[in-house]
Amino acid sequence: MYLSSLTDEEWLIIEPLLPKKKLTRPPTWSKRQILDGIFYQLKNGCNWADLPKDLPPYSTVFWHYKQWRSDGFIEDIMETLHQSIREKEGRKPVWTTLIMIDSQAVKNTCNASIETKGFCFYKSTNGIKRHLAVDILGFPFFTHCTQANISDDQGLIEMLTIHIDYRSQMGSIVKL
Repeated sequence: MYLSSLTDEEWLIIEPLLPKKKLTRPPTWSKRQILDGIFYQLKNGCNWADLPKDLPPYSTVFWHYKQWRSDGFIEDIMETLHQSIREKEGRKPVWTTLIMIDSQAVKNTCNASIETKGFCFYKSTNGIKRHLAVDILGFPFFTHCTQANISDDQGLIEMLTIHIDYRSQMGSIVKL
């Protein structure tokens, strides 16, 4: 049991949001164990290969993470939990009336390509710039990455342009 491990209450909320098992052989590892492995890696920022031995093998955990992420299950879990918390706080489940936006210039890893890097003169940083919009509760609303040489204003415009139809998309899912 780790600090990142799911509690029984958390598991009851997340379990129905995960994909149903296909009719194949019985799994060696439960979805809960795999999620514990994913959350361990995300919380601690370690390499996938450095997962503790009592968790599923890193190749299994990483494979499921990639599958669930590409199929949209990770985002669905995040949105469902976010909506639930907003409702408990007495707010609209999907839309917010206040968004706070900021950006941060960060150095790239050695794996980043030349095309993704830029130089931010204000921070003297060669890398990328992360643009983040959060709601009034501090939960991520929109994110966007640019080269570090992109101004905060231009990054904001790009981020909002990408997500301009957010409310109309979400309005069809949840009636406001």
